[in-house]
This record gives sequence, structure tokens and C-alpha cells, in this order.
Amino acid sequence: MRLAIISDTHMPRGARAIPDACLERCRAADAILHAGDLVDVPVLDLLRSLGPPLHAISGNVDTEAVRRLVPARLQLQLGGARIGMIHIPGPAARRLERLRADFPRCDAVIFGHTHMPEHAERDGFQIFNPGSPTERRRAPARTMGLATIEAGRVEFELLALG
Repeated sequence: MRLAIISDTHMPRGARAIPDACLERCRAADAILHAGDLVDVPVLDLLRSLGPPLHAISGNVDTEAVRRLVPARLQLQLGGARIGMIHIPGPAARRLERLRADFPRCDAVIFGHTHMPEHAERDGFQIFNPGSPTERRRAPARTMGLATIEAGRVEFELLALG
């Protein structure tokens, strides 16, 4: 199973758009995961129109309309792996341990909010932040994540979009 993972699209805002390279990866995936801060319903509609199932959570800047449509947290079973999703991961210190405690039945947790790509693993448990495809802030590039799940094992990859 192949996942396309994005977060913090913050749209609509000016001329901001999800890069074509990101949209292509989303179309080719078996599922799309969005870790919050979509902002408004048209982003959900755009991502749903790409074809693969969309699993999204709300973030701290999402409209009330988005919050009515998607949960703040999610736990999914995909390709034999248990994936948790939350937007705000809390402080960087002890983040992996805290997310493991918050999602004790999950193999990995995907989060957003910081716009900084992050991947950490300990004892088979992983955390992953795909960064943002639209607003890099302090990150070196706009990014998205890809994941492959085989036999219940998740392999994450970060993709720079420029």
C-alpha cells in the first residue's frame, strides 16, 4: 500500500496552490492522509476529487465547517499497520514518547502543525511530520511525505517539492 501524506496546506490564501508534483503523487497513491490545517472545505473537495480515499483531521486554523466534517484525531488500519493522526504534537522534547503514550495501539503517528519535516523511530514505533507542500516557513523546502506499507511495516519517505 502506498500513501501520500500532506499537512498544513493553509488554503485558500492568496495565489497559494498545492504543487502539481504533490497532486500527482496524491493521485497515484492508494490513500491520501492530511494531518490538519486544510483551512476550508474546498481543500477537502480538491483532495477528494483526486481519486484515492482521503483520511483527514482538523487543525488549529481550520474553519468550523472543516471541523464538522473531519475529526481532530484519527486511528486507521491501513495495509496491516495501525496509523494515528493528530495535528498538534506538543513540544519537541519527548515527542516520540508522548505520542506513543497517546496512541498506544498504533505503529506510527503522523502529525503536522510545525511545518518542519520530522521522522523518528524507536523500538518499531515511528512518528512522522510531512512538512507542508505550500508554506515552508523555516523548513528548507516545501515537502510532502510518502509511505509504503508492506506486511504491516511502514516505511516513510520525505519528498522535497522545491
